[in-house]
This record gives sequence, C-alpha cells and structure tokens, in this order.
Amino acid sequence: MQKKSTKTSKNSIIGIVIIAFVILVVGSFFIPKKGQAPTNQSAGNLDSFAQCLKDKGAIFYGASWCSHCNAQKEEFGDSKKLLPYVECSTPDGKGQVQKCRDAKIDGYPTWVFPDDSRQSGRLPLETLAQK
Repeated sequence: MQKKSTKTSKNSIIGIVIIAFVILVVGSFFIPKKGQAPTNQSAGNLDSFAQCLKDKGAIFYGASWCSHCNAQKEEFGDSKKLLPYVECSTPDGKGQVQKCRDAKIDGYPTWVFPDDSRQSGRLPLETLAQK
C-alpha cells in the first residue's frame, strides 16, 4: 500500500510542476520585454499627443480598408479616437469622398500638416511629433 501512495504523490508533484511550467511559459508572452514598448497603448496614454496633432491643424487622411492606415491608428491605442482622421473611402470601398478629392489625396495614409507639407505612408510617432 505504501508504494501506491508514493506513486500517486510523485504523479501529483509532476502534474503540479507541468502546470506551473505551462503558466510561466504562457504568461511570458503577455509581459513586455525590457526596453520594448507594449504593442497596444493603454487607455489615454497618447490622448494629449493625438489632441495636439488635431489642435495644430494636422490632418490624417485614410481609408477603412487600408492596412497601413489601420496600423497607424493602432499605434495610438485608445487615443486613436482623438486623431484628426478623415475617412476617404466611400461606404462601398470603391470610391473616394469629395473632401479627399478636393484635398488631392491620392494615396493612404496621407498626413497633411499646417505648413501644407504632406507625407504619405505610415509615419513613426517621432516624425509626427517633429512636424
């Protein structure tokens, strides 16, 4: 009887060790590495930056189907709601709204700055801050 109890104890310990190992491995995927920014900004983390872009007169032209536009918005996390974003795509995704035609937007994303300079493509946050 002693041997069966010892075997059950060893199996329990092995099971606990395996579960702890799995928890550690899975948990490590959710902890940002040292010096690495989180992949999604927390709520309001860039609110003042997004609002500043808007207040200074920058305009972010994009299209809902544009992967680069969506990636640019995601860099702002929950603060993306404050971006000076203009949707250029028609609801069917086949045309461009008049406001974007008037602004001569021919690619997405396009940022237009107060000095009337333009930059196309997904821009680093540092570049946006400099502008």
